[in-house]
Amino acid sequence: VQLQAFGGGSAQAGGSLRLSCAASGRTFSSYYMGWFRQAPGKVREFVATIGWTGTTYYADSVKGRFTIARDNAKNTVRLQMNSLKPEDTGVYFCNLRTAIKDYWGQGTLVTVSS
Repeated sequence: VQLQAFGGGSAQAGGSLRLSCAASGRTFSSYYMGWFRQAPGKVREFVATIGWTGTTYYADSVKGRFTIARDNAKNTVRLQMNSLKPEDTGVYFCNLRTAIKDYWGQGTLVTVSS
């Protein structure tokens, strides 16, 4: 499985960015796709994930500001990030989770300035 992430970049606090991730290779009957992030000097943390049927989960820190969506036909997931805060800065990693394994994409940098 290969995960390719797009988007990210820089934004001012209060602004918006969007991340996209496309999965290719082996297919699965069901899986979660989502995002994790890692700020400088910190451990990787969960951001949001969405199941095959559309069930979503968000970290408390992004609830109400970030929205995750997926297109099963295209094996893609998007993360719309609004009302960005400087603490949202970090490298964002796309994740595909099956029952037995996690797959990771390359990170994409998000920088939010105050």
